[in-house]
Amino acid sequence: MGRCCCDYRYLLLLAAVPFIYIQLRLFAAQSQYADRLANAIEEENHCMRQTRLLIDQISIQQGRIIALEEEKKRQDQECGQLRALVQDLERKGLEKLVGNVQVPVAAVVVMACNRADYLERTIKSILKYQSPLASRFPLFISQDGSDPHVKSKALSYDQLTYMQHLDYEPVHTERPGELIAYYKIARHYKWALDQLFYEHKFSRVIILEDDMEIAPDFFGYFEAGAALLDHDKSIMAISSWNDNGQRQFVHDPYVLYRSDFFPGLGWMLSRSTWDELSPKWPKAYPSRLNMGQFYQQYLEPIKLNDVQVDWKSMDLSYLEEDKYVKHFADLLKKATPVHGIDAVLKAYNIDGDVRIFYRDQSDFERITSQFGIFQEWKDGVPRTAYKGVVVFRYQTQRRVFLVGPDSLQELGIR
Repeated sequence: MGRCCCDYRYLLLLAAVPFIYIQLRLFAAQSQYADRLANAIEEENHCMRQTRLLIDQISIQQGRIIALEEEKKRQDQECGQLRALVQDLERKGLEKLVGNVQVPVAAVVVMACNRADYLERTIKSILKYQSPLASRFPLFISQDGSDPHVKSKALSYDQLTYMQHLDYEPVHTERPGELIAYYKIARHYKWALDQLFYEHKFSRVIILEDDMEIAPDFFGYFEAGAALLDHDKSIMAISSWNDNGQRQFVHDPYVLYRSDFFPGLGWMLSRSTWDELSPKWPKAYPSRLNMGQFYQQYLEPIKLNDVQVDWKSMDLSYLEEDKYVKHFADLLKKATPVHGIDAVLKAYNIDGDVRIFYRDQSDFERITSQFGIFQEWKDGVPRTAYKGVVVFRYQTQRRVFLVGPDSLQELGIR
């Protein structure tokens, strides 16, 4: 009986050995599987990270591709404009202007946008006096935008060269409430002047807007002014516009004045001045008064000169900076001082020139409202003022000088 039990134990021991061996192998296999699974998970995570990185890089590259495509589109448009301009120049023979024929005095550019009827009137006014002088004053139309009527109207004239400014860059105003139009105008002006000065190599440019008419002495005036502009570097621009040029305030078409206030209409500047202005050209063009509101009072009565003045025969050296202070001071010293709230009535009853003093801007506005001239100031300077003095004719050839608190001192008058 005891031997039989021993045999069973022996058999159980023999059966346990393979079982334990199998368990050990299973444990080893499970460990290897767990290690492989962990490695597989790690490799999967690595692949996912690489995939995300690749997706991010693809997104970045796609953004760059889109930006490059936009840039290529703009460059293609600019190249198309340049090709059209070159073809137009070749067709009209303007390349001969700087050859043996004659060097231009200045290019004349009309800034246009979307007013075809105004543009036509301006072009006709210019061609009336420019045609005999075309070689000295080549005419350009610079259109901002793609209004088809303006483009068609400009291209219908063989006597001029058409330029087109296409601006697709978004506008970001610097201050709330600002009009985007002023930023568009500034970009257009800079582009057009860069084209005329740096691409076409003109020494001077006359800038007109598409709602202006010119006088018969327009080109003679600017030709004479060109010599003055080149000689006197204190002059930023020559202007044919007088903000106080209403019929009742002008008398003598032969008289010119210097001004510290930039008129901004019908003006000529040189390439050397543009070299200074172009890099710091403002993002937004300075706004003028609401001319729709003030048209009847200030613009409609402007007198267009009808006298053919021979400016080239006149001595304009009195306008040079070192001579003009004395010239203007002498005029002012001869004027009769007028004081009191009834200065306008007193001025009317004096035969000769008069001078009326103002204390500050509000006092200036009070006086000018009685006469009816512009009241606006910019950066502390009244319109048309020189050394704080605004001069205009009143009813007859009588000059009225509105004199600021520091004007006499600045002019050296004691």
